[in-house]
Amino acid sequence: MSLILEKKGCYICMNQKKTSHKIDMLTGPLLGKLILFALPLAASSILQQLFNAADIAVVGRFASSRALAAVGANSSAINLMVNLFVGLSVGANVVIASLIGKGEANKINTAVHTVISVALASGVFLLCLGQIVAPHILTLMRTPDDVLPLAVLYLRLYFLGMPFIMLYNFGAAILRSKGDSKRPLYALTLAGVINVLLNLLLVIVCRLGVAGVAIATVISNMVSSSMIVWLLLHEEETFRLSFFKLCVKREHLARIIKIGAPAGLQGMVFSFSNVCIQTALNGFGSSAIAGSAAALNYECLGYFIVSAFTQGCVTFTSQNYGAHQYERCKRIYSLSFVSALLLNLALCGAFLLLRRPLIAVYTTEHEVAAFAIMRMALILPFDWLMCTYEVSGGAMRGMGYSMLPAIITIFGTCVFRLAWVATVFAHVKSYIMLMAVYPASWAVCGSAMLIAYFTLRHRLFTRGA
Repeated sequence: MSLILEKKGCYICMNQKKTSHKIDMLTGPLLGKLILFALPLAASSILQQLFNAADIAVVGRFASSRALAAVGANSSAINLMVNLFVGLSVGANVVIASLIGKGEANKINTAVHTVISVALASGVFLLCLGQIVAPHILTLMRTPDDVLPLAVLYLRLYFLGMPFIMLYNFGAAILRSKGDSKRPLYALTLAGVINVLLNLLLVIVCRLGVAGVAIATVISNMVSSSMIVWLLLHEEETFRLSFFKLCVKREHLARIIKIGAPAGLQGMVFSFSNVCIQTALNGFGSSAIAGSAAALNYECLGYFIVSAFTQGCVTFTSQNYGAHQYERCKRIYSLSFVSALLLNLALCGAFLLLRRPLIAVYTTEHEVAAFAIMRMALILPFDWLMCTYEVSGGAMRGMGYSMLPAIITIFGTCVFRLAWVATVFAHVKSYIMLMAVYPASWAVCGSAMLIAYFTLRHRLFTRGA
């Protein structure tokens, strides 16, 4: 262990001289550093969501409820197709953070180029996939006939930007592995402003409707990914990107897949269950689809708080577990969990109190607003339950155990939700009963994940002490 700490100390010293963007996760107090790391992550995720929220708000207010439903009907389909590759970016984060913790700076540069190579290949694959399957997946989801053509158009245009989305996600994962969560936020801030301005121009002035918001999203993704690539091209030598050095090193790819594939598979199956729920929701008509899409934006903001501290837990745990600092790993988990819980409760409580004026941002149609307000009242009081399985699962991934939380999430949420739709909802086919599946599945999954985390932690830390 002393050799690891000696290497780690040299690495920290070397990089502190070269850059001010790195957070020292291996020594000193943790809470301030976790917050400093997590809050820009939360802001970044919120800005990404605002890309879609701006689309929904603009088409809802200045186009039509059909256009609003067309954009809203795509979220679960998009997540289904991209979550495997987003999961791989989690693996990239853990791999590079672990190399930092072990003091193996000589391996980081090849890992960086492997990660970017995977990002480019993933983006091109998804671009092609989206063009082919768009009408088929939306038809299988029983998207209403009056919404289907617009939904297909949006999905195909959106997937033209997949190479840029993948470059941003994987590139940001590289920067975050060393504690830099601020500069990805700056990139998204600029892209978010461009997205909103283009939405207004293309929808209100040019009257392009759904096509306009999709084009605006693609252009904004190009901006954010270009900024991330520029940052990597000008990083310190250890992390510097050169397109002439792009490669796929088997050692790094294997670890990225080992850690990231279960997380991605979990995300895909998770999204599949949401596709089934969306399919059931589509049976209530376009007003229910539009209202649910509007309410979902506020739920996502609460989730992003939890997700930010989860990613902080993953990265901090990866470095400290690699350096065999087990007591710090325990402290990281506790601080991440409590911080995520308190901030989520505060945010969702505010949304719940202000739900009527908040929904008015998206629609002026009474029936659409009624569905949205109903969903917020049913789900927001229980949104905090996501902390139980997200942060616990993130801690296990930080320790290199990705399959166990994936399996628990697949059965605790995905299988549970499918069973709920096939039994409980089939017996009582109401909007309320369909929405109730979310808090019920969070409670089941969270209980199982907490048991798994503390059991695994006891076994690993006792053995490693």
